[in-house]
Amino acid sequence: MADIPRRAAHRTAKLASLPLGVAGRLAAGWGKRLTGQNPAEISAEVSAKTAEQVFAVLGQLKGGAMKFGQALSVFEAAVPDEMAGPYREALTKLQSAAPPMPASSVHRVLTEQLGSAWRKRFAEFDDVPAAAASIGQVHRATWHDGREVAVKVQYPGADEALRSDLRQLIRFSRLFQSLAPGAEVKPLLAELQDRMVEELDYRTEADNQRAFAKAFRDDDAVLIPAVIASAPKVVVTEWATGKAYAQIIADGEREERDAAGRLLAEFHYSAPARAGLLHADPHPGNFMLMTDGRLCVIDFGAVSRLPNGVPATFGRMVRLALEDKSAELLELLRAERFVQGDREIQAEDVLAYLAPFVDPIRTPTFHFTRRWLQRQAERVGDLRSPDFRTGRSLNLPPDYLLIHRVTLGATGILCQLDAEVGARDIIARWQPGFSD
Repeated sequence: MADIPRRAAHRTAKLASLPLGVAGRLAAGWGKRLTGQNPAEISAEVSAKTAEQVFAVLGQLKGGAMKFGQALSVFEAAVPDEMAGPYREALTKLQSAAPPMPASSVHRVLTEQLGSAWRKRFAEFDDVPAAAASIGQVHRATWHDGREVAVKVQYPGADEALRSDLRQLIRFSRLFQSLAPGAEVKPLLAELQDRMVEELDYRTEADNQRAFAKAFRDDDAVLIPAVIASAPKVVVTEWATGKAYAQIIADGEREERDAAGRLLAEFHYSAPARAGLLHADPHPGNFMLMTDGRLCVIDFGAVSRLPNGVPATFGRMVRLALEDKSAELLELLRAERFVQGDREIQAEDVLAYLAPFVDPIRTPTFHFTRRWLQRQAERVGDLRSPDFRTGRSLNLPPDYLLIHRVTLGATGILCQLDAEVGARDIIARWQPGFSD
């Protein structure tokens, strides 16, 4: 496959195969139950085949489809254990894998973006991609001055594919909701759609990365690779080697998991204060633990500009929930448009809904586990629960949506890591409004 398939009808048909495939497998499963086959085995088979199809379709289409799959993968920790296995494997693959673009297409893009003499810029260039991203793939190379570099090349047709995919995926949001219980998939898709155009220009990504690199220069805990060259569809950065978070999630030792979790939490909460920016693409493929103990962060296409840092409202909400000040909490939520219209809602119900989310800062350290996140998803997603009814009266204002989504994504990674982290001190230090 030389390029991303561009024809809208082709991509729509591919994406439409997802809900149709699920429906067909469910019907086949019901038929097998009628013949007396084991329900648990049938359910596992349906889940496994659905996960396989999700990966195959989203991975082949790349573009917005793969971007959504990567965003969805961080919520894997909230999926119940009995169905998590096949989805965990399939969605995790989407963090770093996709069918590669052939060398001829790569060379064509490099010629268009860096000029016909692009080879002179490199001492060596590996035509075999080292990694895949949602709208491009990464090649390892040696710059003309001897530095090892990563060269990210955008897939031809990515711009058309992104817009087409996200329009179609929004139509199928109910299907994907079942893969991420407790996550609001439709707003997630809408928010991703709003950011796609910005991500298509790698010069913007390069500027974001330069800003992060400047803010964290000579930091003893975080490494941001330097940008060497950039064009609209190509960006060249210093190469960094480390253990990917996906690998730590799979087989990391306890000390490694805790260190990875602490570094990620510190980076997430400190970046808006230090750089005026929020890294807004939280999935394990964008983080590595280096041998010197530092966190390496890559991929700055999705970034939120927060020149004044994270709004203090978030810190105040967390503090009031922690201190069980239900009346003040509801007053703040109404003032900041977190309650829908003039909905009648009780302060005690709001506190009951939000209080479990601040469990990680009730003690000096907190063990982030899949089971804890699953309980939160089950609690707010159960149609019969009081918390579900309370949640329907709450609202997430658009200007807070991205911060909320990124924080939830980072929390999902902490739970995948099974990390024990001193979150309270990190939030007290970096979250405005919490200690004020």
